[in-house]
Amino acid sequence: MDHHHDHSMVHATPAPNFEVVSDSTDHPHHHPTTTPGHDHGGMNMMHMTFYFGYEHVELLFSGVVINTPGEMAGAFVAVFLIAVFYEFLKIARESMLRKSQVSIRYNSMPVPGPNGTTLMETHKTVGQQMLSLPHMTQTVLHIFQVVTSYFLMLIFMSYNAYLCIAVAAGAGTGYFLFSWKKAVVVDITEHCH
Repeated sequence: MDHHHDHSMVHATPAPNFEVVSDSTDHPHHHPTTTPGHDHGGMNMMHMTFYFGYEHVELLFSGVVINTPGEMAGAFVAVFLIAVFYEFLKIARESMLRKSQVSIRYNSMPVPGPNGTTLMETHKTVGQQMLSLPHMTQTVLHIFQVVTSYFLMLIFMSYNAYLCIAVAAGAGTGYFLFSWKKAVVVDITEHCH
């Protein structure tokens, strides 16, 4: 019986994104192929769990890469301020909306009262005109708010713990600084606690 093996032929089918490379002994080895936008010198990969790191961290755009503790500190401050700005924007839009409400209507409706009586409950309805400067301003600010919120979400989804802490700390600080100005509506007819 001849057990001679021919090492010059490749007998396995490689998985996608892998190439078969033979070394000097003609034994096949599987190596990941490089794909556009990924250099294996830096081993850029997407993390799927939280991690503390500051090397090769992409921040929203492929050209913005954090590689040093100083860059991470700068990114932390920038993300923190973006989250504070987001909270400010939410409260500022609400305040602007209250100030720009133009049409006011009062609606009364009967509600059952105690001992079979009927009470009249009055509701105030306010609105805006569609083609007005306040509504146009609200629309532009809404776009900024949505884009900012998605940026913060994508930063959080990087799973970099430093950046996640920056988002949470900025949101908390912004809420603390600005939410006390928020109007609280109290319904004095509400009896369920």
